[in-house]
Amino acid sequence: MVDKTITTRCAIAGGGPAGIMLGFLLARAGFDVVVLEKHPDFLRDFRGDTIHPSTLEIVHELGLLDQFLKLPHSKVREVGGIVGDDQIVFADFTHLPTRCGFIAFIPQWDFLDFLADQGKRYPGFKLKIQAEVEDLIWDGDRVVGLKAKLPRGHLDIRADLVVGADGRHSAVRRLAGLESVDFGAPMDVLWLRLSKRPGDGTQTLGRIKAGRLFVMLDRSDYWQCAYVIPKGGFAALRCKGLEAFRQDLVILNPALANRVSEIGSWDDVKLLTVRVDRLKRWHRPGVLCIGDAAHAMSPIGGVGINLAIQDAVAAANILAEPLREGTVTEEVLAKVQKRREWPTKITQRLQLLVQKRIISNVLASTAQPRVPFVFSLFKRFPWLRRIPGRLIGMGFRPERVYTPEIKHRSTVREPTAH
Repeated sequence: MVDKTITTRCAIAGGGPAGIMLGFLLARAGFDVVVLEKHPDFLRDFRGDTIHPSTLEIVHELGLLDQFLKLPHSKVREVGGIVGDDQIVFADFTHLPTRCGFIAFIPQWDFLDFLADQGKRYPGFKLKIQAEVEDLIWDGDRVVGLKAKLPRGHLDIRADLVVGADGRHSAVRRLAGLESVDFGAPMDVLWLRLSKRPGDGTQTLGRIKAGRLFVMLDRSDYWQCAYVIPKGGFAALRCKGLEAFRQDLVILNPALANRVSEIGSWDDVKLLTVRVDRLKRWHRPGVLCIGDAAHAMSPIGGVGINLAIQDAVAAANILAEPLREGTVTEEVLAKVQKRREWPTKITQRLQLLVQKRIISNVLASTAQPRVPFVFSLFKRFPWLRRIPGRLIGMGFRPERVYTPEIKHRSTVREPTAH
């Protein structure tokens, strides 16, 4: 039973980086937008928290950078690793042609709260929490809205455009019948936290030993740690027991010996099932998918959140005028895919190459690893570190904000109750 029907210009499923950014940009451009988030808030552990220079540049273009950087964060200007006993630095962000030559580590819930608060400055921005998409509304072969379940009833939202930004398990792409290609992944990732101690240093480091890969991300007062395991290997790891897992961490980094006891149970270890896929077609008449709903990324390089933001900016740039004129045809939606598909493909190909050539070999190895030749070049010629710094920090085809800010104006249409 439908308790209420509302009409809006754009309905966005998913309150993640792509959905909130697109909602904010469209509201800023004078449109009425409804963003649906199925959870009661943005608080989820171990979401992507790496805000790259490309995203920070967008925040600067929006005139929000100084305010944004007042949020608690840590800065990473270089990324390095320890292979066996050799320490290397392989990415340098300090030379990028941006306002911020660093990656900012900011909890994703703070980032999303910040964007949502900016969106609420505009009368057309509406965020509905605990609103889960149940179905799409069709008029022939065109999507004209969606049906959502709320804690106190059901809501129909009629919209000129529905955007699926609801992640790798997207309900919108499933309901729209959009087909994806799964490229596979040889690993999953276990996320956990360990306290930070004086003398630990601040550099974000990856550690590679025989059969093991471990990454420690500096979060100011603690380390966010990623322990890479073979695909589907979590059950076997648990069978060995928690103490064996703790000792594996100590083997990787002996300095953790006096703090692995902080892992009190398996509840303190969160499994990320790694998935790399991409939709063949990101759209149908009246509906478009962006971000992880269009392309799930590997955690390699921490680029997922930043590609999602780039998708949102490109979508807003391309869609604003057609939305204003009421001419959002499928050809217009195809322009969004065409704009963002190439950088997505190239990024995924690089991730798959790293998975196949490095991670698979490390996880299968029983011998002490040697520094790959290309990494030894980074050590001999430090300027080479700027290349991966550019690829990680800016990505392929970084976007700029072209949607204008329209103040004191909204295209809100009064909701109709049923």
